[in-house]
Amino acid sequence: MSLLAQLNTAITTGAIEVVDLTAPLSENTPILQLPEPFANTIPFGLEEISRYDERGPRWYWNNIHTGEHTGTHLDVPVHWVSGKDGHDVSEVPLRTLVAPAVVLDASARAAEDPDFLLSVEDIREWERENGPLPDGGWLLYRTGWDARSHDQEAFLNNDESGPHTPGVSAECARWLAEEAPITGFGVETVGTDAGQALALEPAFPCHELLLGAGKHGLTQLRNLASLPATGSLLVVSPLPIVGGSGSPARVYALVERA
Repeated sequence: MSLLAQLNTAITTGAIEVVDLTAPLSENTPILQLPEPFANTIPFGLEEISRYDERGPRWYWNNIHTGEHTGTHLDVPVHWVSGKDGHDVSEVPLRTLVAPAVVLDASARAAEDPDFLLSVEDIREWERENGPLPDGGWLLYRTGWDARSHDQEAFLNNDESGPHTPGVSAECARWLAEEAPITGFGVETVGTDAGQALALEPAFPCHELLLGAGKHGLTQLRNLASLPATGSLLVVSPLPIVGGSGSPARVYALVERA
């Protein structure tokens, strides 16, 4: 039996589970809100073209209105000034879009402190227990934040000092960009950086450093609790937008079950 036939059989029998990590995309999907004077993306919306009526008697279809960075989406290097000479979303290497993934669970610490920042030592401790980060793969950062994704206010967690969501320290972002063998970093929050990342040095270090190093980001993931710490195969399916800085994406993981 060929390898692809074995894979198909394993999925059919449930020996390999396909776990959807994508937030449904609708007008209720939480979106990033930047303070003035910065410009913001638009919410997702559908504009009906026809629905089995005089505009089209046997078909239903819509125009979609959204930003590249809405819902579960992929960030690519040209999204940030530090990566402006890098590749756009149509040029992402296919090997990046089908790659091994590991999950680091910091949900208990994020529950205690919504401004929790992951450190290099946290990752090294995880590696001592689970082995090295995957070469050319993804580090997925579980904070439990997907439990808030039904409610924009709870998801963004804003107060008078701005948003409060977990992320990584600037030192950790630099390590992920310059030393870790990964191709990308995925989170459950609205962006790869912490809510208070404007105050870090550099500001928004995941964007500045990882994208500047030619790496990638995934945001607003769900169901990371269903994945093992190691052993998943991640599949990321963005739109190949020429010149695009990112794209909403369907993201899922293949997980071997005993």
